[in-house]
Amino acid sequence: MTDSRFGPQHDGRHRKLSRMAETAPDATGQRAIEAAAGTVYRLITDLDTLAELAGELHGHRWLGRAREAEAGAKFLGSNRRGWRRWVTVATVTDATAGERFAFDVDFGPMPVARWRYDIAPHEAGCLVTESTWDRRPKWLRPILGTLIGPKDRAATNRANINATLDRLKARAEIR
Repeated sequence: MTDSRFGPQHDGRHRKLSRMAETAPDATGQRAIEAAAGTVYRLITDLDTLAELAGELHGHRWLGRAREAEAGAKFLGSNRRGWRRWVTVATVTDATAGERFAFDVDFGPMPVARWRYDIAPHEAGCLVTESTWDRRPKWLRPILGTLIGPKDRAATNRANINATLDRLKARAEIR
């Protein structure tokens, strides 16, 4: 049974994730892109391309039988920032072609973040909104900021989102 409050991709098992999407993201950015929504969606969901565009994602490997972005698929994300390197597991929570791509990131048993790309029609192309929610336990955030940085994760994510969207726009608008 689908819970219509959260759209067709969400049922009762996904209410916790859906409620998070109802809260304001910790960091977000938008770009108008003069390209078809399908083109932009393909760039975002091709994780090799996303790794080229993103601020911290460096590479990926699909887990299990997954070979493409679809709800429930998991991938191992290789991340980097300066000299720091870490690996996370991400689960695709929404893969609606031409409209939305979202995934939750975990580090072992600890939830880390939710990332979402929304694509909407706009003038000569589409409007892309990239958003993230910090899912780490609140008590752990200052400790992690001090130990491994950055101290202000939201500001770092805003900067990364802006850089990612700029690179996405440049790549998508190549004619």
